[in-house]
Amino acid sequence: PPRHQPPPPQQGSAPELPPGFRFHPTDEELVVHYLKKKAAKVPLPVTIIAEVDLYKFDPWELPEKATFGEQEWYFFSPRDRKYPNGARPNRAATSGYWKATGTDKPIMASGCGREKVGVKKALVFYRGKPPKGLKTNWIMHEYRLTDASSSATTSRPPPVTLDDWVLCRIYKKINKAAAGDQQRSMECEDSVEDAVT
Repeated sequence: PPRHQPPPPQQGSAPELPPGFRFHPTDEELVVHYLKKKAAKVPLPVTIIAEVDLYKFDPWELPEKATFGEQEWYFFSPRDRKYPNGARPNRAATSGYWKATGTDKPIMASGCGREKVGVKKALVFYRGKPPKGLKTNWIMHEYRLTDASSSATTSRPPPVTLDDWVLCRIYKKINKAAAGDQQRSMECEDSVEDAVT
């Protein structure tokens, strides 16, 4: 038998995408074309969003778990509940927790109906334990379906219940002051090089 066999393709391996492909979906596209289809067990337009239990990892570990992405990463995640019969989600992670900020933003369908198809919640990652956690620059947008958008048309119960899956977009916010300092530092280096030459 050969000593070196190529590893089997992984479930999260990158899909075959055309050159120059960019994935910048709108909130509505994420809910209607990805999350709603995932909840209904319907094939997705492209297999580009990895399934990861986000709360088993810290945010800086997530980019390597993603199927695709450079500055922002998308995941389907099961929505774990804090208490078995409660409605509150459990958002504790390995070395911190995700804290919701602001109010939920409704996601409306475009077109003449303008029905509410989902909800977007913004969260920030804090290191440590509440209420004394230290705020980080890691941000999550959590998309979930509304009751109307997840209801089945048959009398049979839907294959998943509301909030079994959420779709999350994770990114690290760049500190504008630090970015400005870095830019000024680069400009100074350039002017010093110009002066020397």
